[in-house]
Amino acid sequence: MAIRSLLPAERRAYFEQVSRTLGAQRARVEIFGLGVGAQTVLDNIHLTGLSYDPRTDELEIFTDEIGHHIAQPREVYVDDDVEGLHSLEIVDDDGNKQILRLKRPLTLPASGQA
Repeated sequence: MAIRSLLPAERRAYFEQVSRTLGAQRARVEIFGLGVGAQTVLDNIHLTGLSYDPRTDELEIFTDEIGHHIAQPREVYVDDDVEGLHSLEIVDDDGNKQILRLKRPLTLPASGQA
């Protein structure tokens, strides 16, 4: 696995590429932090898309059931390799780590990987 930082200038295009490739992907969103502890926010959800709006500095995770917003993400890390995208780790404005874990790797076109 190759974990790398996704710079703000790269986020919009990367998440658009992931969204175009998704298909029927299942995922889980977990949050870890001093004020919130460790908890699963969404589990076994059908992930339908990801987006990042640089104007509002907001990342959104779309599912069949609910949207999950992360305002002003400080850092975004992707765990992708030749197998595909495994997970995203977002450090939110409060310093909490929000992790989107895919149930199976999402194969991305060559330009979407490290």
